[in-house]
Amino acid sequence: MTRTVYVNGKYLPENEATVSIFDRGFLFADGVYEVTSVLDGKLIDFDGHARRLARSLGELGMRNPIATEDLLEVHRELVRANGIVEGLIYLQITRGAAADRDFAYPSEDTPPTIVLFTQNKPGLADSPMAKTGIKVISIEDQRWARRDIKTVQLLYPSMGKMMAKAAGCDDAWMVEDGAVTEGTSNNAYIVKGGKIITRHLSNDILHGITRAAVLRFAREAQMEVEERAFTVAEAQDADEAFFTSASAFVMPVVELDGAAIGTGAPGPVATRLREIYLDESRKVAI
Repeated sequence: MTRTVYVNGKYLPENEATVSIFDRGFLFADGVYEVTSVLDGKLIDFDGHARRLARSLGELGMRNPIATEDLLEVHRELVRANGIVEGLIYLQITRGAAADRDFAYPSEDTPPTIVLFTQNKPGLADSPMAKTGIKVISIEDQRWARRDIKTVQLLYPSMGKMMAKAAGCDDAWMVEDGAVTEGTSNNAYIVKGGKIITRHLSNDILHGITRAAVLRFAREAQMEVEERAFTVAEAQDADEAFFTSASAFVMPVVELDGAAIGTGAPGPVATRLREIYLDESRKVAI
C-alpha cells in the first residue's frame, strides 16, 4: 500500500511527493525534525514534541510554517489515512529552497519546507528487545556542540550505529571528556543502589521528550534520580542501565564494550519504568 505523506500543505501519495534540489535541508542539513510515537492509533507526548520543535526552530532563527493546532490535525490525518495503530510520525522542517545554493540564509520570505510521513511499526510497544536488553559500545562523541537542537545533522550518529553493527552490537553510547553524553538516538541512564543516574541537561545532549516524562514518572514512583555525567567504567559497574527515546520508550542495556551490566539481563528499574511509561502515556495520548 502506498503511504499518504504531507508536503508543504498537501497530502500526496509518497511516490508523487517531491522537494527541490535546492532545499537547504538537502544541501546544508539546515533543518530540524521530530518523531512522535503512535500507540492504539493515538499520539504519544505530542505537546512535548511540538514545544521542542518550536524551540529548535527558534534556536536556528527559522520560521515555523504551521500552527500547533494545524500540526496536530496533520498528524491525526496521516494516522487515519495510513491506518497506523502502532508506529511513528516523522516531521521535518527546513529553511526552504532558495533560487540557488548559497551559504548565506535565503531571504525571510522564502517559504520553509515541511514534510511529514508515517512509519507503520506493529508490535512497537511489545518489542522483544525490551525483554532481552541490548548491547552497546562506546565511541568518541564527534558531533557539533549544539546537540540540544534537534537538527537533521545525523551523519555521525548513523556512523555510530554502523560501528555498533560492525562490533556485533545494537547501538553506541558517545563519550566526551571521559563521560557518556548520550546514545546515537537516545538518552542514556545507569542505575546504582536503586538510584537512577543520567546526564544533566545542557547543550551537550538532546532534551529528550521521553526523558522528561520518564524522569517525572520515576520521581512520582518515589525513585531517586540524580542528574549528572557518568563514565563508561561507572556504567559497566552499574546494577543496570537503559536508554529512552520516542521510538523505543525505555530500553534496557545489558552490555557495554563487552562487559555485562548487572546480571546481564534487564533489571527491575528499567522494566518497571517501561511499564509505567507505556501505561501512563496511553492514558493521556491524543
